[in-house]
Amino acid sequence: MSSEANTASTGNPADFTERDDPFALFDAWMAEAAASEPSDPNAMSLATVGEDGLPNVRMVLLKGADSRGFVFYTNLESQKGQELAANRKAALCFHWKSLRRQVRVRGRVEPVSAAEADAYYASRPRDSRIGAWASQQSRPLESRFALEKAVAKYAAKYAIGDVPRPHYWSGFRVIPISIEFWQDRPFRLHERIRFDRSDEASAWSKSRLYP
Repeated sequence: MSSEANTASTGNPADFTERDDPFALFDAWMAEAAASEPSDPNAMSLATVGEDGLPNVRMVLLKGADSRGFVFYTNLESQKGQELAANRKAALCFHWKSLRRQVRVRGRVEPVSAAEADAYYASRPRDSRIGAWASQQSRPLESRFALEKAVAKYAAKYAIGDVPRPHYWSGFRVIPISIEFWQDRPFRLHERIRFDRSDEASAWSKSRLYP
């Protein structure tokens, strides 16, 4: 992820290798990314497993992170929604190029509560809420006009008052059992610290990995 000639990296590796709480460390790194990345510092790749047994990966946006896990929202009838319904395990990867850092997450997935989904949905721009009704995410689209027609239909339907959350639109929380922090270092002698736990009720163990 860096050239052999690179001799500088952002931050002092010792600052994170000595930390024992992966969630607090993630919060600190996310705060730095928010101040450094030009766009979407909360972008992350999400890997799921399809019904054919092959992995699928795409970019989504992190919408919440705390000691319970990492939250994102989607159409539940989309490909990722269906894959997560069938196999409640996923992996995430954050890459902040400006900071030369990466975080990898693996764990179990659970749906967020209806109250959480309602609260986040209500915070979205009105056009995004209309779009959630209009888009049959991941399914074949005959033309761009068909999508625009659907947007116009729901914009008219909800022209006045609130735009309710569709029953098929909600969120997932990835509850990690493994979180790895990667910091670029010169000559590819990177710093890697991984936190692991056997289950969600267990304490974290920390280990240093070879680059």
